[in-house]
Amino acid sequence: MKIVLIPALLLASPALAQDRVLTVYASDYVASEWGPGPRIEKGFEAICDCDLQFVTGDILPRILMEGEGTEADIVFGLNTDMTARARASGLFAPHGQDTTGMSLPVAWSDDIFLPYNWGETAFVYDETRLESPPASFDELLEAPDDLKIVIQDPRSSISGLALLLWVKQVYGDDAPEAWAKLAPKVLTVTRGWSESYGLFTEGEADMVLSYTTSPAYHIAAEDDTTKKAAIFPEGHYFMAELAAQVASTDQPELAQQFMDWILTPEFQKTIPLANWSLPAKLPVEDWPQVMRDLPRPDKTLFYSEDEAEALRQPALDEWLRAFAG
Repeated sequence: MKIVLIPALLLASPALAQDRVLTVYASDYVASEWGPGPRIEKGFEAICDCDLQFVTGDILPRILMEGEGTEADIVFGLNTDMTARARASGLFAPHGQDTTGMSLPVAWSDDIFLPYNWGETAFVYDETRLESPPASFDELLEAPDDLKIVIQDPRSSISGLALLLWVKQVYGDDAPEAWAKLAPKVLTVTRGWSESYGLFTEGEADMVLSYTTSPAYHIAAEDDTTKKAAIFPEGHYFMAELAAQVASTDQPELAQQFMDWILTPEFQKTIPLANWSLPAKLPVEDWPQVMRDLPRPDKTLFYSEDEAEALRQPALDEWLRAFAG
């Protein structure tokens, strides 16, 4: 055995004495160039005396595979369409936050999964490429097949899964027929949202599955008002993104500090212009003007986690059959 002697002065180094790392499993987009990760990391490290490290990927499959041996302290980016599976694992601890007075269009009382933002699915288009966009979901389905749309895979993307449930909400038992009409217009199905949106902004597609808030990025960051969300009278599917504390974390105080920070005005005010979505607990009058000015659907569609879990596999089967060819 090789013995290495470490000087006592080095052992006393403040940098080593403060070896506090918070590992956050997050969706891929979080660390993207338009994601909220850098601002979240900077904001939390300013108050925690720690190192926040994001690990991105398919967070739910990964943590379910790792179980109690996971290195994650926080999971960041789940949504209500997958929380039934996450909850059943028993891997997560109560967040301990007051969820009254949330700025959500649905009631929230979950004591495990804490929303940090929300939005509604939408097809975003560029009015310089598509002068007469579909004015309803029905019009989208009946549009010519040379309309090119990019969507995300529901097996790997929360927005892709939200689309499955959106179609199910609108069309019910007729969802297979809806998919059959939509499939010829789908240019490609990407693994995640970032790839899809990149194809859209590069001009490869006329429309992309995204969110009603996506045009805010182009308006605020690029002074570009040509990107629009098509608002459909059938309604748009609600999706909240959620954080949860891992019960087996070896940094329980640090993890709880992060959960405590999520609903603070400081954190919530970073959401609109860093995550390009709507804050979970911030009065509307405190939203940036660009968010307040965006068109919103008159009807919000939503499944509870139990409903979403029951529908997930049947809806996925319908989707797979439509795209099998």
